[in-house]
Amino acid sequence: MTAGTNRQILLIEKPTGKLAPEHFKLHDAPMPEPDDGEVLLRVLYISLDAANRAWMHGATYRSAIETNTVMAGGGLAEVVSSRAAGFAPGDLVFGDTGWQTFAAVAAGHLTKLPRLEPLTYLLSVYGIAGLTAYFGLINVGKPKAGETVVVSAAAGSVGSLVGQIAKIKGCRVVGIAGGADKCRWLTSELGFDAAVDYKAGPVFKALKAAAPQGIDVYFDNVGGDILEACLFQMNQFGRIACCGAVSQYDGPPSATGPRGVPGLIVVKRLTMQGFIVMDFDAQRPQALADLQAWVKAGKLKVQEDIIDGLANAPRALVGLLAGDNRGKRMVKV
Repeated sequence: MTAGTNRQILLIEKPTGKLAPEHFKLHDAPMPEPDDGEVLLRVLYISLDAANRAWMHGATYRSAIETNTVMAGGGLAEVVSSRAAGFAPGDLVFGDTGWQTFAAVAAGHLTKLPRLEPLTYLLSVYGIAGLTAYFGLINVGKPKAGETVVVSAAAGSVGSLVGQIAKIKGCRVVGIAGGADKCRWLTSELGFDAAVDYKAGPVFKALKAAAPQGIDVYFDNVGGDILEACLFQMNQFGRIACCGAVSQYDGPPSATGPRGVPGLIVVKRLTMQGFIVMDFDAQRPQALADLQAWVKAGKLKVQEDIIDGLANAPRALVGLLAGDNRGKRMVKV
């Protein structure tokens, strides 16, 4: 990369099937120039999330990603120059930087961050992953001590934190993950009470054995058949926090999925609520204080999966969608 060049990853084709590295292209563009009210950023780390794939399908809580544009994504970045009040060179921020080495972003769309070590924690446990786990479990799931909490994609960035927070709150925790190694990691390293390997056979039967008293709170990251298996084992007045549906993101829409939902919700008086982390912005300071205290006390273990190099971002996202990661996956630009 020469001086004055901005290296970018463009989405050149929206896949009709599974996402692949060839749907992206590495591209050199001129260095961006910030307008009034904008900040020029050097991107340090890019957050990889299953939602990156969902944005390709159409508008969600953000606009859809269009072809031949910079691939969208959140990033941890350092201010290079500022044409906006409140931001100065050297400041650390989080924002929708996209997959590129430099970005000019409106100041109103940036969150200023403290400088702490390791910096990557600002994307994992103190970033979107940690806050999503915290608010989704505590504010939506409302767990009580002694209850059974089940979380899917339990070895991922959000799920691995959800289970640990549920243990901190005095719950019995069951994680659903893919593969024996991940399941062993959940129980031996993160303190989950039980783990179900969805690759090993029917989830319903294994889940019934792992949660014999039924499920009080289900934190759903995947949707589809696993959501259905959990729905039928929910206890009366159970709560379901709907965080994501990764089983539906990559490839054509699945014809399978939760059946009998309306009747179950009525008979069992279930609460099923979707959420995004921005819903709880006002409570962010308290959430961060709790997360930092739990990490410092050793109650919350942080697992990160850092991929080196912007050029490797497409393959890293494809791998994340296939479940290759353990903990929070990000790209060091």
